[in-house]
Amino acid sequence: MTAPAPLDVAYDGPIARLTLNRPEMRNAFDDALIAALTGAVQAAVDDPAVRVLLLTGAGKAFCAGGDLNWMRKMATLSDAENRADAARLAGMLHAIWSCPKPVVACVNGDAYAGGMGLVSACDIAIAADSAHFCLSETRLGLLPATISPYVLRAMGERAANRYFLTAERFDAATAFRLGLVHDVAPQAELPQRAEALCLALCDNGPGAVQASKRLVRDFAGQDIDAALIADTVERIAAVRSTDEAREGVSAFLEKREPSWRRAS
Repeated sequence: MTAPAPLDVAYDGPIARLTLNRPEMRNAFDDALIAALTGAVQAAVDDPAVRVLLLTGAGKAFCAGGDLNWMRKMATLSDAENRADAARLAGMLHAIWSCPKPVVACVNGDAYAGGMGLVSACDIAIAADSAHFCLSETRLGLLPATISPYVLRAMGERAANRYFLTAERFDAATAFRLGLVHDVAPQAELPQRAEALCLALCDNGPGAVQASKRLVRDFAGQDIDAALIADTVERIAAVRSTDEAREGVSAFLEKREPSWRRAS
């Protein structure tokens, strides 16, 4: 009997649905899942019909981090092999974070260690109220190195410092308070809430959404100096002359739907 694919990929109109599909392992990473998710993100980027990516997990967990059997195998590898393996995990996270299209995390259950890295690398995260979170690496004598750039951005230095060191488990309400997730929903309502969020993203100009995502990536943490102000002027001036902007303004004035909304 053929083993199921570690990642289920489905295209539903403008939405690419990526479901971690190792429920018996709480959707923990191994090399096959890392490769599949990296490839699926790139395929969605390359598909002009895709407007948003929705990432979730099969079963009761979102992602438990690294598969411990896989991690045990890593301990037997050479330094060069370990570096290459870590680079593949880092590359997967960066592919999600740098994806030009919005990526929504539907956190259907617990997100531990690398699972928290996944949540943090996404643009928007909505979690089930029953979900729990944990940066558990130090319990195993490890450290959250590859996920740290994304977790620090998502929950801030002060909170990350606590949870990196203590490996405490915390609930969805705390994740919301810290800014790790943007919204919390009852488990039964979570799929519908995530779906509505994806459709709301598709209501907006696709070029404008991608350009707005770049704004955040490029300007966050930068000094508001003359160079940055000049950059903002250049960007808005360039966008105003696009077909998408002309269509959006015309549609608003003519009290009709813009063409991209009808298409999606």
